[in-house]
Amino acid sequence: MLNADKKRILDLLWENPVEIGHWVGFKDLTELHNEWLKHFLYDTEDQTLQGHRGSYKTTTLALFFALHIITKPNESVLFFRKTETDVNEVLKTTSNILKSGCVKEIVKILYNKDLQFITDKGSAIHTNLVTDIKGSSQLVGLGIGTSITGKHADIVVTDDIVNIQDRISQAERERTKLAYQELQNIKNRGGRFINTGTPWHKEDAFTLMSNISKYDCYSTGLISDEELENIRSKMIPSLFAANYELKHIASEDVIFSNAVTNADPDVLQQARYCHVDAAYGGSDYTAFTIAKKYDGKIYVFGKLWNKHVDDCIDQVIMLKNSFMVGKLYCETNADKGYLKKEFKRRGESRVATYYEGMNKFLKIVTYLKGDWDNIVFVRGTDQEYIQQILDYSDTAEHDDAPDSLASLIRLLYDKKEERDRYVSGMY
Repeated sequence: MLNADKKRILDLLWENPVEIGHWVGFKDLTELHNEWLKHFLYDTEDQTLQGHRGSYKTTTLALFFALHIITKPNESVLFFRKTETDVNEVLKTTSNILKSGCVKEIVKILYNKDLQFITDKGSAIHTNLVTDIKGSSQLVGLGIGTSITGKHADIVVTDDIVNIQDRISQAERERTKLAYQELQNIKNRGGRFINTGTPWHKEDAFTLMSNISKYDCYSTGLISDEELENIRSKMIPSLFAANYELKHIASEDVIFSNAVTNADPDVLQQARYCHVDAAYGGSDYTAFTIAKKYDGKIYVFGKLWNKHVDDCIDQVIMLKNSFMVGKLYCETNADKGYLKKEFKRRGESRVATYYEGMNKFLKIVTYLKGDWDNIVFVRGTDQEYIQQILDYSDTAEHDDAPDSLASLIRLLYDKKEERDRYVSGMY
């Protein structure tokens, strides 16, 4: 006969597992997430949950992993996200949940022993609750492109394996689909799939997934009308439709319109930063940008040359000096530090470099689109520079000016103000 404490815990796990999430600090989880948790924990069929951005899908998954480890310790789970770095974030959260005082107490009540970790790292979690001899960890996390030879699991979970790359690249969509099809071979007999994420394209990997349930931004009640309008104003309609309304509409040819121009260039005197987007041949342009936040606006000066960057360096230095700009930024992806050395050789020492790890389209629609209503171009900005921004789309032939300006806008915000609105995170 069950003692009272054990029965209370088992009833809680069956009826209201989200309460445990509240105990470990996830106060924003609602009755909706309780239903998701119960489906994850107790359903026997494959399921696919499409939720809007900011609906706490991944948080709910991390809680599910922790509860599954203690309720069904002999069932193995393989977890896939787009990259291994993405996986590590979720497994770290799962580990922290398991190490919380309330979960340790739950294990003590259910099993009459202390919870101990046999494996606890970014790619796997295994505890002393296991009683079978299969040898595989209870939870293993992998990037979607990782080799799965020899892998098997009772539950295969995918989360956000479709992202911005799948929206803009057919090749990426096909790679993701192929990887997802290969996962079908690792599910144990009688096992199941759990898929969660947000759609990005009408032909993405969600077309291969079964039993889809959709929770758009209007049905969950998690985002206020005011917040939604603010988000909508900072995204192109096709991205808002995909990420928040969970539907697909045609991508717009026009992202930016109605540029504000003709401001006094003196406002840019003593700006902190400027930026060069370098061309190294072909049809690319070299773009140079100065930007400064002032009185609620972002003032911008831009130049565009259809030349190799070597032919523009002297003019860049002259413009930087004439505006008394503090520091010049350029990326190192293409030149491995060449441009910084060349600037220094020609007398410009205040040069900083960075490695660009963000998708270009995502960067432009995040930072440039997000602040477009606040941007004012000063007199002297090349009309071709502004026109290249106005002509920009995800299929544009040239993107040097919007890329340079988006990179510089990102620099204007410190870490506390960082606003990567669309990058996959713990939602």
